[in-house]
Amino acid sequence: MQIDNGWLSSATQMPSPNIDQRPDVGDINLLVIHNISLPPNQFGGPHIGELFTNCLDPAGDDYFAEICHLRVSSHLLIDRLGHITQFAAFDQLAWHAGVSQFDGRDNCNDFSIGIEMEGADHILYTERQYEVLASVTQLLLKHYPRLNRDRIVGHSDIAPGRKTDPGEAFEWQRYKKLLS
Repeated sequence: MQIDNGWLSSATQMPSPNIDQRPDVGDINLLVIHNISLPPNQFGGPHIGELFTNCLDPAGDDYFAEICHLRVSSHLLIDRLGHITQFAAFDQLAWHAGVSQFDGRDNCNDFSIGIEMEGADHILYTERQYEVLASVTQLLLKHYPRLNRDRIVGHSDIAPGRKTDPGEAFEWQRYKKLLS
């Protein structure tokens, strides 16, 4: 696994239109862990990719009708089996954090990489997801010198009160141990 022009060599590429150019590519210094499942608490299928590429069918589920207008993306999705889909090059600004703040700075999208774990706040993640997340994280830590273990957070940490992911089911200590 390697990064080539901002793209992970082992990932399926599914470019999202919901991106911008970063104000400063050299300022990537935060990794944000998220969760997502579409429909909620259901796994598998194409719906996350459809949401991130603005192709989600509002008739596909009652919940889809509520969210199909959203314009969001992430850099990576790690599904329940550990497969990786990449929606934005790491050097691009993905629309994953929304209204956010970390270390006194607003607009975390400007300086962060977002990784979605296919999951839900109260459903345990798979062993394979942790293994893949740790491998990707180690690669990112080597590739982006301003990123470090102290700058790995959950969406809930940068948008408290608004977001809860990756949720209580995410085992931070387990993940950090795999980074050792």
